[in-house]
Amino acid sequence: MSKQKTAAAPVAPSHSELSKNHAHSGFSYSHDFFEDLVDTALKHAKKIGATNAGAEASEGCGLSVSVRKGELENVERNRDKSLGVTVYVGNRRGNASTSDFSTAAIHQTVQAAFDIARFTAEDPTAGLPDEADIETEYRELDLFHPWSVNSEEAAHLAMACEAAALKTSRRITNSEGAGVSAQQSHFFSAHTHGFRGGYASSRHSMSVAPIASLPGRNAEMQRDAWFTSMRAADEMASPESVGRYAAQRALSRLGSRKIPTTECPVLFESPVAAGLLGGFVQAVSGGALYRKSSFLLDSLGKPVFPKHIQVSEDPFVLRGKGSSPFDDEGVRSVARQVVKGGRVEGYFLSSYSARKLGMKTTGNAGGSHNLVMSSRQTQASDDLDAMLKKLGTGLFVIELMGQGVNYVTGDYSRGASGFWVENGEIAFPVHEITIAGNLKTMFKGIEAIGADAYNYGAKTVGSILVNRMKVAGS
Repeated sequence: MSKQKTAAAPVAPSHSELSKNHAHSGFSYSHDFFEDLVDTALKHAKKIGATNAGAEASEGCGLSVSVRKGELENVERNRDKSLGVTVYVGNRRGNASTSDFSTAAIHQTVQAAFDIARFTAEDPTAGLPDEADIETEYRELDLFHPWSVNSEEAAHLAMACEAAALKTSRRITNSEGAGVSAQQSHFFSAHTHGFRGGYASSRHSMSVAPIASLPGRNAEMQRDAWFTSMRAADEMASPESVGRYAAQRALSRLGSRKIPTTECPVLFESPVAAGLLGGFVQAVSGGALYRKSSFLLDSLGKPVFPKHIQVSEDPFVLRGKGSSPFDDEGVRSVARQVVKGGRVEGYFLSSYSARKLGMKTTGNAGGSHNLVMSSRQTQASDDLDAMLKKLGTGLFVIELMGQGVNYVTGDYSRGASGFWVENGEIAFPVHEITIAGNLKTMFKGIEAIGADAYNYGAKTVGSILVNRMKVAGS
């Protein structure tokens, strides 16, 4: 899964240059304009009798291009803008939003939020975050790298990506297409407890989904896909490497068969393993905890994983996909250990969910920030081959299907495909199977995490070896 850099991806001005001249960014509105907009909303909320209020103005724009079999399929340009207003009347809360930035529309939106708040049931936990938790001086995290790619250039990159996949082998006979996307946005947010802040960010990606086939009477077709996604376009993998790797994945699945129902160890490939980490995050997030709809209720300070497992959170990774100096409420972000020695050291809480639980916010309104799951036992040499050796005989999963996770009970059942492994070597590809277990048991049964760490969105983890799961086959 090595990433090669693409040579000709232009990178645009820094955040500081943007504030001087936002025209270079492709944005229609400046940071200063958004500040005025938000201030207008907050002043009007106070004027009509709101106890407290918050507002956020945002704008996003981008380009998405898709191609298939060497021909252009779609070119989409997106541009959206919004002003969202939250008004508190005592402990009653109201929300409204508009895409009209005229003064009259702002006043109407504030009035709508105010009217909703007046007729909403009182909630003693509702309110802005405590002033002591608010971020007042935040750092620059280098999240904004607009890409001045035009539709013709984007189509050329997507075609190069698909062509590389098709050239890999004569058995790559078709394609579901390739795509390139360049997206950027900025916002400004403020509320009456003193928070003021906002920044610009970007996210660019390229993907391809080739189809491999075996000719003959029992003609078989297998698809796979790969992508690259980064804040800065010049950090993405090259179109050729993405195309070739996607093709190799599709080819490796040819000759797939079913296997008899069994119980065995399961190795989750690193991109799929990120979903297990996501399951943990969901189970220890405020909403699930205060609603008592989590299989990890009251898990703080308790062992959920084996002693060698840890999970860290770092919101301050430069150019990180999950980086942010403050959360959606303006509460300061903090770097911390979420799991240490297998024990849960912290939940993921907003101000509201923290109050519901009688706790303090963790600065996670809006989600987690750059999580890394690791094992103290992992050696630098624990690449995928080494992890297959540790698996011994069992199932190596590279794709999961369906949404079969019950977060109340922890029951886990997903459609899967991958490879049957014998004596540490891949024997043959498998498909049309279901893997089942319970996340509580699966977490406790993590025997190893590979050094083949992969960043999937805001989560980074290597391949994960679970000691035992049910595999339903033929």
